[in-house]
Amino acid sequence: MNILTFRSTEELNEAGAGIITGLVQTNPRAVLGLATGGTPVGIYEEIVKTHRKGMVSFKSATSFNLDEYVGIPEDHPESYHAYMKRHLFDHVDFAPERTHIPNGNASDLEQECARYNQLLDDAKQIDLQLLGLGHNGHIGFNEPDHALVSGTHIVKLKDETREANARFFNSIDEVPTHALTMGVGTILKAKMILLVVRGADKAEIVHRALTGPITTECPASLLQTHPHVVVLLDTESGRLFNA
Repeated sequence: MNILTFRSTEELNEAGAGIITGLVQTNPRAVLGLATGGTPVGIYEEIVKTHRKGMVSFKSATSFNLDEYVGIPEDHPESYHAYMKRHLFDHVDFAPERTHIPNGNASDLEQECARYNQLLDDAKQIDLQLLGLGHNGHIGFNEPDHALVSGTHIVKLKDETREANARFFNSIDEVPTHALTMGVGTILKAKMILLVVRGADKAEIVHRALTGPITTECPASLLQTHPHVVVLLDTESGRLFNA
């Protein structure tokens, strides 16, 4: 596990974007696992800048998003379909048929999970999986539990997760109660995992996840079992590693 701490947001974003674009430059047909939320926004901005300079193309790459809310329209500004278009897909040259996000409005959600799992199986292996980290240690929407599901599945979001995401909505009442998420087993199959964490409020959980006991009660702790994890921290989130 390679843990890197950056003094500035700009340096962190450039480093994260550089890892992703570097992979696609050397492997144009790379399969990328993508994340949403506040953490990757600056990284996506840097990727777009690199693409606009003509330095990277995504036309042969494939992407799989980690998750999507259940029950809000794809064109809702806080759906992850809309997020990905706003921050990345509308600004680079991914082929639309090569970008994949779970359908949180499917009439049969269990069947949708099976469909998504089959797409992932057909892709063989994700080359790089981008992750953020929830305050309770969740990755994707894999919440702390006595056991974790390996494949894509429906999850009831914890109260603390909905509260953390309420900042993106008008009120917590608008935050969906359920989501579809890629499972931890699928995440851990990726060749490389890029975990990005920001902010003093994440310092304790990222330290616990990367140095504490491996337990399903902190899903991110299972990253300790992966052979190739790169962690990008800002000084606030990384303060306990430098203590």
